[in-house]
Amino acid sequence: MIDAVVVRYRTKLEAADENQRLIEAVFASLAETQPVGLRYTAYRLEDGVTFVHVASGAGRAALGEVPAFQEFQRDIAARVETGPDAVPAEVVGTYAS
Repeated sequence: MIDAVVVRYRTKLEAADENQRLIEAVFASLAETQPVGLRYTAYRLEDGVTFVHVASGAGRAALGEVPAFQEFQRDIAARVETGPDAVPAEVVGTYAS
């Protein structure tokens, strides 16, 4: 059963901070709207230019309806060097304390 989508991409060096700012705006919007059934996480890897996003849960389709997420996606082709590569994934386990 596919219950998550994992997206990985590498931004251009000069676009990495702007990309992070746009992602932070998505999370601020999600904090306000609190879509039901969505789990969403974004990572900026140690190299500073690679990002990984994981969206899971029954409400993950709602992410595409968030205006800040639409803004994040709008010019992504101009910000990336490689990707984005989206792959469906199955959650094997999760832990939170």
